[in-house]
Amino acid sequence: MALSPGTRLGPYEILALLGAGGMGEVYRAKDTRLEREVAIKVLPEGLARDPRSLARFERGVRAVAALSHPNILAIHDFGTEGDVRFAVTELLEGETLRERIGRERFGWRKALEVGVEISEGLSSAHGKGVVHRDLKPDNVFLADDGQVKILDFGLARLEPPLPSGDASTTPTVPAQTETGTIMGTAGYISPEQIRGRPADARSDLFSLGCVLYEMLAGRRAFAGRTGAEARSTMRSIGRSRALSRSGHWDMPTRSAGEPRTRTGSWKT
Repeated sequence: MALSPGTRLGPYEILALLGAGGMGEVYRAKDTRLEREVAIKVLPEGLARDPRSLARFERGVRAVAALSHPNILAIHDFGTEGDVRFAVTELLEGETLRERIGRERFGWRKALEVGVEISEGLSSAHGKGVVHRDLKPDNVFLADDGQVKILDFGLARLEPPLPSGDASTTPTVPAQTETGTIMGTAGYISPEQIRGRPADARSDLFSLGCVLYEMLAGRRAFAGRTGAEARSTMRSIGRSRALSRSGHWDMPTRSAGEPRTRTGSWKT
C-alpha cells in the first residue's frame, strides 16, 4: 500500500510518490533534521516478509553505502519504521536512460559521453569488489545537471576487490548466489549469467555493451518477443564463447562459387 503524503518514517516526511517497481516504491521526502529533500525507497510489505527479497534489498543498500563516486547513486540512511523497511538516497531530478532512449536516438558522441561515465562508476564499484549484475537502461539515470548515475544495486554481488582496489574500504558482507540461479534481466545479462554461473566484473562490461548498442541503434541488442526468446539467443552466444575459449572453432564449409575455407583451430 502506497504511503500518503505527511507519513513519517523516523525523521523523514513523505511528500509524494515518484515511482514504483518490482523491488519497491520510491518517494520524494523531506529530511526534517537537515531541512533537505531526499528520495526514499520502501520495500513492499509482501516482499519485506520474504527473507530472500529482504536480504536482496539490504544487500543493495550495503553495496551502495560502501561506494562513494559521482556516477553512483549516494545513500544517506537505512532504517525500519514499524513494518516498513526503507533506504534514503540523494534525490535526483531528470530521467532514466530508458526514458531518454524511448524519446530520441543518441548520436555517437553523446553515447560515448554517457558510456564513459557509466564505465567510471562501474570501475569504482569493481575496485571495491561490487558487481552490479543488472545493468540496463532502467538502472541508469540522466540527471538534469548532466550527471550520469548508476542505480539499483539490489542484485549486487560482492567479490574480492580488484588489485587496484583499496582494501580498507572493501565491503565485508558476503552476498553469494547459488550456482544455477539466474539473476538479472534477459537481454542485458551476460551468457554466463544466463547459464546460471557466477558473474564478475566482466559480466557488467557485457551488459554495458548491450546498453551502448541500444543507445546507438535505438533497439535492444538481444530483443525477443518474450524473455525466454532473449535468453535462448544469449545461451547460443554463451555456447559460442565457450567453444572459442576451448581453442577450436569449426569454420563453415563453402558452397559452390564461394572462396575456399577450411576447418581449423583458432588459438587464443
